[in-house]
Amino acid sequence: MSGSCKYIFVTGGVASSLGKGIISASLAKLLQSRGYSVTIQKFDPYINIDPGTLNPYEHGECFVTDDGAETDLDLGHYERFLNVATSQANNVTTGLVYQSVINKERKGEYLGKTVQVIPHITDEIKKRILILGQTGRYDVVITEIGGTVGDIESLPFLESVRQLRWDLGQVNTLSIHLTLVPYIAAAGELKTKPTQNSVKSLLALGIQPDVVVCRTEYELGESIKKKVAQFCNLMPNQVIQSIDAASIYEVPMMMKEEKLDEVVLEKLQMPSTPAPDLRVWEEFLQHLNNPSNSVRIALVGKYVELKDAYKSIAEAFIHGSADTQCKVHLSWVHSESLNEGNMHEKLHSFDGILVAPGFGGRGIEGKIETVKYVRENKVPFLGICLGMQVAVVEFARNVLKLDDVHSAELKPEAKNKVIDLMADQLEVKNKGGTMRLGAYTCRLEDDSKVMQAYKKKEISERHRHRYEYNNSYLEQFEMAGLKATGINPESNLVEIVELEDHPWFVGVQFHPEYKSTVANPHPLFIGLIQAAVAHQNASKQKNKVKLKNNK
Repeated sequence: MSGSCKYIFVTGGVASSLGKGIISASLAKLLQSRGYSVTIQKFDPYINIDPGTLNPYEHGECFVTDDGAETDLDLGHYERFLNVATSQANNVTTGLVYQSVINKERKGEYLGKTVQVIPHITDEIKKRILILGQTGRYDVVITEIGGTVGDIESLPFLESVRQLRWDLGQVNTLSIHLTLVPYIAAAGELKTKPTQNSVKSLLALGIQPDVVVCRTEYELGESIKKKVAQFCNLMPNQVIQSIDAASIYEVPMMMKEEKLDEVVLEKLQMPSTPAPDLRVWEEFLQHLNNPSNSVRIALVGKYVELKDAYKSIAEAFIHGSADTQCKVHLSWVHSESLNEGNMHEKLHSFDGILVAPGFGGRGIEGKIETVKYVRENKVPFLGICLGMQVAVVEFARNVLKLDDVHSAELKPEAKNKVIDLMADQLEVKNKGGTMRLGAYTCRLEDDSKVMQAYKKKEISERHRHRYEYNNSYLEQFEMAGLKATGINPESNLVEIVELEDHPWFVGVQFHPEYKSTVANPHPLFIGLIQAAVAHQNASKQKNKVKLKNNK
């Protein structure tokens, strides 16, 4: 077991969706800003091997790492805050743990013993918790335990945490428990009883939290902090207030104000010097909160009812907003609500449009009509994954005038499948973990818009797809003005298309949103925002001329 690495465990109680991931990422940011090497991992209690086959309505976005792991969306937060890549080892599910144990049992590795939750499942969990710490790359590993205390599914994880705290020693481990302190309007009071009960549930499992973080809508005050501390066996400074913030990016500064990092370092007996260097973060917030102008951008997708389905895209726009000091007012437009007849009504007010990724045929014609609208009206456009594919389909239908055009995913019998199944996918039967996943190289064409955005010839971006641009049509597309400006050098796969004679029309097969962070906003989102500003200015100038001529 690791002797040099410290392990922090973050659990939640009272209610879900309190922000364990944001608290974990904020603490990690504070420790990183003091010079410590930190990573965060998420342990999810569901039985799916990974979220790759989950409907976005079920679990939100599926985040993809460089090494091709389909993971929980919280890993996106970890990367955005820390600007450090995660991997397969950073996300573990109950399904993955049980699969590993059952495979070992089938191979006879347990020598005929009865396989049980304790010790076999808990040992497997403990092994996976320690993997990153044992690499020698990290001073601190933060482990977020999904779900809430009291959930049946979480019990093996919590038992593993209890055991590890004894195995590693109290000075090498720390437990943070995030709870809710609700405000009862009728009584005009904040209530601590849910927090007390949640901590008691954790104590019953053998885990004494070292820090309790209280999510709240209102200031707790010292008296409430003392009350929570008294009934949770803590000192008052170990009760941390996490008040609702206007932006998740405010939370690290709030946790710094609450001295969460100081409490953690003291408990783990780690040096608390130097002081946190958050100048880059503060500059980011300064730019984000003080924009010089604004634009309206539409996100056209089919899961817009659940914003988490496009979490990384929304966050990438925030990073781009800060970089350009231009506030993006993002509107969520359901592709099923769009048709040829209402395009102008629905979309004319936007300065830029992004067509989102997705799978399946629902809402597809609305996306195709959206692309037609932006192409004909010179509206800045970014298509991601399926958004790029529908741009190819639209161009083939309405510019090349090909008959019976579609993607093989959506119409396998189509005469002209301009988007086709990748060759290495032909024999694939299982759905989980079998797509083209992870980081691949892309070589950019000189004098292209993407080359101007990236400012380099070769890039690496993350993928998640089965279908590809059909190179059989490449010459036809290019002759008509839809240029392939990004190519994978190994497979010759078309990664990027651009439309000539258009201010900003870019479709990408990969997912640029996965690589956008606070420290490194993604160039394609910056490019779209800048194009949207230019489009807005041109529209204003055009309207001025019209008014002048009408006088």
